[in-house]
Amino acid sequence: MAQIIVVTSGKGGVGKTTSSAAIATGLALKGHKTVVVDFDIGLRNLDLIMGCERRVVYDFVNVINGEANLNQALIKDKRCEKLYILPASQTRDKDALTKEGVGKVLQDLAEKFDYIICDSPAGIETGAMMALYFADIAIVTTNPEVSSVRDSDRILGMLQSKSKRAEEGLEPVKEYLLLTRYSPKRVSSGEMLSVEDVEDILAIPLLGVIPESQAVLKASNSGVPVILDQDSDAGKAYSDSVDRLLGEELPLRFITEQKKGFLKRIFGN
Repeated sequence: MAQIIVVTSGKGGVGKTTSSAAIATGLALKGHKTVVVDFDIGLRNLDLIMGCERRVVYDFVNVINGEANLNQALIKDKRCEKLYILPASQTRDKDALTKEGVGKVLQDLAEKFDYIICDSPAGIETGAMMALYFADIAIVTTNPEVSSVRDSDRILGMLQSKSKRAEEGLEPVKEYLLLTRYSPKRVSSGEMLSVEDVEDILAIPLLGVIPESQAVLKASNSGVPVILDQDSDAGKAYSDSVDRLLGEELPLRFITEQKKGFLKRIFGN
């Protein structure tokens, strides 16, 4: 049976869509048939980050409304054999998502895929609540800033009370923390919360720490998931996160400040 994974946050701009694209790509590269679904109705961005925006003909809402079937709406990734994208609509509003409609689409996807990644909008509006309602696993994405972490704590409350699993008295949604845009230098100077600070506040297992990196912006602008850039720290950190999601135990990387050696201090980089 497919695992439904929601990538969620309380605050916007923390890297959810980047993370959804990277995690979905990483799972597909590991041999798992994976689909990533954009729940951000009206503000779709996933297709841009996946580099398939010009190939969108039908979308998630078309499928819900019976205006197209899944085969018509799913876009096969060019780079990864086992990866598919279900884009959001840019012309509808969030109310186009109904619990019955979303449930039916996810049920149909579960017959075809090993993993369904739900790229959630920020906050607790309709699209976000629909994305988390059906989740088996939640990856709570946050920056190491007080407001972002506080809003993520509210999302954890929603997962524990508003999800289908909570309603039906089933085993709770598995919750993981993904810390993005982490800068050890800024942590040292007191501008950011440390990994330990965020773990203490949210008290859920840490899936990964993604370092602040220009490679993320470059990859997004190029329409390529950053996990495919294995020369970058961010790409490597996302690969580690996918491995941990699949059960591997790996040490965290990129969480301590790199000290310059003697020659670098004299001559620079």
